[in-house]
Amino acid sequence: MYIIIFLLGVIIGSFLNVCIYRIPKGESIIFPSSHCTSCGTPLKWYDLIPIISFIIQKGKCRYCGEKISLQYPIVEFLNGILYLILYYNFGFNLDFIFYGIIFSILIVIFFIDLYYQIIPNGLNILILISSITYKLLQFILHNIQLDLINSLLGLIVSSGLFLLIIIISKGGIGGGDMKLIGVLGFILGVKKIILTIFLSFVLGAIISILLLLFKIKGMKDPIPFGPFICIAFIITIFWGDNLLLWYSSMFIRGALL
Repeated sequence: MYIIIFLLGVIIGSFLNVCIYRIPKGESIIFPSSHCTSCGTPLKWYDLIPIISFIIQKGKCRYCGEKISLQYPIVEFLNGILYLILYYNFGFNLDFIFYGIIFSILIVIFFIDLYYQIIPNGLNILILISSITYKLLQFILHNIQLDLINSLLGLIVSSGLFLLIIIISKGGIGGGDMKLIGVLGFILGVKKIILTIFLSFVLGAIISILLLLFKIKGMKDPIPFGPFICIAFIITIFWGDNLLLWYSSMFIRGALL
């Protein structure tokens, strides 16, 4: 089953690459069919086998010889690995399907923001719609309480905090980041979205310092924040409970000393 889940992940990852390339350009993600982005030649089925085609073709287009971005196999492999971890943690159920959808959307957001410094509104809306549907299905199928108050507070607190940062920093963080953290706050609720925000700033600080130290980025170069939010959210989903428990135990221990 693990092999099937991984293959499902890499196949969907191949479609995510189409989304990453076309969405910022305002192109349809369905039509036309896949083609070389350099020479425009329509690709055959054997050109589109996830990961394998890239290896066989040595990272080059079969028709024009132009190099293919390493992003393509990375996205396919990453989506496959995330699906495996989800399956290991949740099994094949509603949780797996929901978080699989969210993680795949976040991969698209990660790379679009990395390349273009934008987070398309449509992707944030898709996350919110998926989240509402998931919570309703949880209630209908498993009689799990909706807890809409916590979800709405997560949305309001997180987006409100980012709005405050935008005002104070005069645009240090973009509106897309504010919307993204808001819809993720709807999923996580207050406690875990605060953890996600904290982790995103820690990751942002560490990576930014490394980029400056190795002179990959300059002081005035923009560094997109969306990727850090995406990584922090995934960390929170898998290890958020343990991190909160660890923090609580540390806090209690410190108060007793």
